[in-house]
Amino acid sequence: MSERFTVVPASYVYLTRESGGGREVLLQLRHNTGYMDDHWAAAAAGHVERGETAYDAALREAAEELDVRDVDLRFEFTMHRTAHAAPIDERVDFFFTASSWAGEPRVVEPEKCAAIEWFPLDRLPDPVVPHERHALQSLGTADSYLTFGF
Repeated sequence: MSERFTVVPASYVYLTRESGGGREVLLQLRHNTGYMDDHWAAAAAGHVERGETAYDAALREAAEELDVRDVDLRFEFTMHRTAHAAPIDERVDFFFTASSWAGEPRVVEPEKCAAIEWFPLDRLPDPVVPHERHALQSLGTADSYLTFGF
């Protein structure tokens, strides 16, 4: 009989905007977190807390990490992912985009985020956290369920 795994849920928020060159996404450069440091990632993301919906977690993370409010979230898809090195640790990630919000996004946690920057979706920086690159490349598709690492 196989061992049961623990599912760790997280919510991701990709703020997007239209520019002369097309659609852009706001990403953060991870720093000093112990996970994928020096990689670009969603400007706001984090674990879903006990008693909180994925949607509420996305709004909370946007406020905590970017100081933006009234975020008009659009659900994009769910991703089920794993790392074969530690299969007991399974992840379920909820991805949202938003093209309107109140406030100017800023780095609120400089101890974890070296910078935030806008990038064209068709010209992402390098490196991007691998499962997030997969998610970013899937934005705008009809996919509602993604997998990564299987």
